[in-house]
Amino acid sequence: MSKDYKFRSYKNIASMFEEKREISKAISFYEKAYSEPSGRGDIELLIKLALLYDEVDELDKSEKMYNEVIILNSKEARAYYGLGTVKDNMGDLTEAISFYRKATDIDNDYEKAYFFMANAYDELGEKEEAIENYLKALEIQPMDFWAHVNLASIYEELNEDEKALEEIETALIINEYNYLALFNAAVINKKLGNVSKAKEYYEKSIESEAFYGYSYLNLALLYKMENEYEKAVEILSSGIRYNPDECSLYYNRACILCNIGRLEEAVEDMKKGIELYPKFIEYVKRDKELRPIREFFFS
Repeated sequence: MSKDYKFRSYKNIASMFEEKREISKAISFYEKAYSEPSGRGDIELLIKLALLYDEVDELDKSEKMYNEVIILNSKEARAYYGLGTVKDNMGDLTEAISFYRKATDIDNDYEKAYFFMANAYDELGEKEEAIENYLKALEIQPMDFWAHVNLASIYEELNEDEKALEEIETALIINEYNYLALFNAAVINKKLGNVSKAKEYYEKSIESEAFYGYSYLNLALLYKMENEYEKAVEILSSGIRYNPDECSLYYNRACILCNIGRLEEAVEDMKKGIELYPKFIEYVKRDKELRPIREFFFS
């Protein structure tokens, strides 16, 4: 019997459990394989263990495995990328970026490393670096839906709205039903003055995901802006049916109800809004639209 028989058997059993998504059992048998003489020299096994440890949030163990890979092969880009994801999950974005950068230095076509490096830069507020790395990721993989979506969001933050629109429209060619992309398309079109287009995108976002309250809120506010108060109330009411714990929907419906004299309903909405988010009571003191019902809360 080959001395590697147990090693290979443990790996095969682990792989079977992994396919069944029985992760703890998969880890247990991969660890048995790792404890065999051949285990510590098997880069694929070490990376597999690192990935699974990361999946179950055992980040220290994951980091250890990736470092063992680097000892075996200092040019293994996957290990540096893996260390980047570990540091990312630990919240150490600066160190994560350094590992992502090392991965791309070794492998210039490591699309995911550019993607997550861009995301880390974005979280750190370094927008130009984020843009540069998202664009690099898209050079390698032009059909990366989330790279287009995230890039559009950054351009919108920077008020580069034409670029933002181009990116979000590209994303929607890749996936026309994603509610967040549809929502973002609506936001960008509103900024560009394309109100009818913004309404259309909010409606599509709601069709794709009824349980996202901000689509109803923003759509209702567009109608409120045009003094179509009853239509705005109708949209918010629909949003509340699907999102009964979304405090902003009650708050904004209360404001609109005050505008059309339906004060008893406005009071009930405001009470519910305050129940969900007690700090709304401070808004009642200052919001001019809520003056007609202020006495019900500050007698």
